Amino acid sequence: MFGPAVDDLMPGARNAVETCLAIQPGERVALVADEATRSVAASLVAAIEACDATCDAMLIEALAPRPLAEAPPRMLEALEHADAGILCAQPRQGELAVRMAIVAVVERRRIRYAHMVGVTPQIMKQGMRADYHLVDRLSDRVRELMRDARQLRVQTARGTQFTAAFDSSLEWVKTSGLISSRYWSNLPGGEVFTTPATVDGRFVCDATAGDHFGPKYGDLSKTPIVLEIEQGRLVSARSVRADLEHEFWDYTHTDENSDRVGELAFGTNLGLRDMIGVLLQDEKVPGVHLAFGDPYGSQTNANWKSRTHVDVLTRRCNVWIDDEPVIRDGRYVLDQFDL
Repeated sequence: MFGPAVDDLMPGARNAVETCLAIQPGERVALVADEATRSVAASLVAAIEACDATCDAMLIEALAPRPLAEAPPRMLEALEHADAGILCAQPRQGELAVRMAIVAVVERRRIRYAHMVGVTPQIMKQGMRADYHLVDRLSDRVRELMRDARQLRVQTARGTQFTAAFDSSLEWVKTSGLISSRYWSNLPGGEVFTTPATVDGRFVCDATAGDHFGPKYGDLSKTPIVLEIEQGRLVSARSVRADLEHEFWDYTHTDENSDRVGELAFGTNLGLRDMIGVLLQDEKVPGVHLAFGDPYGSQTNANWKSRTHVDVLTRRCNVWIDDEPVIRDGRYVLDQFDL
């Protein structure tokens, strides 16, 4: 369906299938992909079949026109009968509700699931070749530290300066790339996140923004969005690009919680150093980022929702947990962690 496997994508594909999803002989894997990710999908199919598993592969454009208005029944039906699932596609504006519908089936059935929205051949040759056992150990340690943390402080040379406080009733979630039936995960993996109790200060998004903003606007290093946050709500957004500024503001005011900080996350993929302009990988680069909108309450235990969710990233963070430095200029202070 997707063509021949590509040799230099196979190490990343095998890592995804064998290490991250731990696919076993005889299992059934539902793989949903689009035209733009054919080469990646072909390599994933080859890796699945090499495990003596069955791959139920679907091409999105063969099921319905893009952007999808709703999840095609064939897609959801495949997930209903799968032991594991993979969504391997490029994001389109307006399709977030479809991705949420897929995740709803995954979470209800408790199947292992890799969310590879935005994946590229470059990512398969970089982030997907990480040592995910090492990423998992660091992610565990970050989660342990944050469970007892009172406050987090983040600064960057380009003007990011904010503090965050936390609610002990809200869960810190690890998506290290080693996927279980309890927590689905983006791939490449390497993230620890929660819904913060509150965030105050300035966040300069000078890297990548999420949802459709990444593909549409690309790397924001030359046209950053300066975001002012008070008590966990976005109060202003400024950019030299008026179209970006207005579109971001409108998106983050879609519903009553679209302007609320729903996620604060650590990137924990030690195999990454530089950002490439694709959110799926860039959010795993060591540092701290935020997202406005839906808090993934099924995982964090947050009791509110939103129809939107947009990540914002900043480069080369300096991060303190209760005044102890844990990240300097985008690198973990590893002597703070027992790896």
